[in-house]
Amino acid sequence: MRVLLLGATGLIGSAIAARLKRDGIEIVAVARGGGTAAARLNADEVIRIDLRVAVRPEDWAGVLKGVDAVANAAGVLQDSGRDDVALVQERAPAALYAACEAAGVRRVIHVSAIGADAGAPTPFSQSKHRIEERLKASGLDWVILRPAVVVGRAAYGGSALFRAVAALPFAPVQAGAGRIQIVQLDEVAETVARLIRPGAPARVTLDLAFPEAMTVEDVVAHYRRWLGWAPARVLRLPGWAIGMAYRLGDLAGRLGWRSPLRSTARRELERGAVGDPGEWMRVTGIAPRSLAEALAAEPASVQERWFARLYLLKPLILIVFAAFWILTALISLGPGRAIGEALLREAGLGAYSDAAVIAGSLADLAIGVGILFRRTARPALLAALALALFYALAGSLLLPRLWAEPIGPMLKIWPILALNLVTLAMLDER
Repeated sequence: MRVLLLGATGLIGSAIAARLKRDGIEIVAVARGGGTAAARLNADEVIRIDLRVAVRPEDWAGVLKGVDAVANAAGVLQDSGRDDVALVQERAPAALYAACEAAGVRRVIHVSAIGADAGAPTPFSQSKHRIEERLKASGLDWVILRPAVVVGRAAYGGSALFRAVAALPFAPVQAGAGRIQIVQLDEVAETVARLIRPGAPARVTLDLAFPEAMTVEDVVAHYRRWLGWAPARVLRLPGWAIGMAYRLGDLAGRLGWRSPLRSTARRELERGAVGDPGEWMRVTGIAPRSLAEALAAEPASVQERWFARLYLLKPLILIVFAAFWILTALISLGPGRAIGEALLREAGLGAYSDAAVIAGSLADLAIGVGILFRRTARPALLAALALALFYALAGSLLLPRLWAEPIGPMLKIWPILALNLVTLAMLDER
């Protein structure tokens, strides 16, 4: 059997690919680009398609040759510099499903979201609802899966944020948050494996969730116990602090970072994520596990503790690092310019000292701005590494006395280099 899988590099899609491969199913994975996420895919073939532009049935016709079924796990939380909710979650799937009808590929598993009903509060859920309705109106053998909040051993987005919040020395509480249900990642993948085959139940919409609804604080407390930390003191966040956190997440999204802490997440969290998993359990025979049961089955390792502690430090490091380079540039161009020129004249650059200060300042500024944007963060960090090494070498050759300065301008380059390497190591998002 040959299955076309959308969203193959995502949390759910990669789990589906691994599960289907266990059954000997051939996977044709759709990915936007290359990178380590695509390289790690457990797929027989990887096709580069950007769902933001594959919005016509003819864009999919050639891809469907030899395909027996389609599984769509693609999705984005919110519009940003890299993502478009309407294109990825509605227009591209609609074009694909029309192409499926034309090509005779009847079996479609569509991964939606719990609560994707008419009147949903966000473009994320609204687009999920509209594509569900279009799929239901088709002549395909469709199955719509509506997972609740998906968690598992792998972590991304909200599931990663649970662990990060559990690592804080306090337990933040957001007023007005609704109750949520949890579903295990491997149970979602198992559901697809059981329903992808011809002859399996079709034209059904299933809520995937453990029946018990929980508060977010309960979920975080489970993760905290799993990670081996004592209960934390509750901190009830004021509305302005919550709003600022989500606005910063929106800003990160506009810069290309996929932060789980965005205004869409806030509105969805206030609504809650609760459904009725009874039909899912009846159709598939799956007995979902509680969060406590799933965590107890896989004790937390030191890697999990590292990840939880570093998750929120990553954006902090990026912000501080970008600010360091930008402020260095502004100081060199402003109040520190005369000092910089004097040092370069002492180093023997003479008439070139002014131009050298300006060039160095502009390089620092470009690096700082580049770090802020997801698309340019890696090359900017590599440039920062190279420039810091150049400053260390040039300073040692031209002004060796700086090594004896009590403020230590040469010595401070080395912790900067170490922080740069740590930031590069944490840069991957998935």
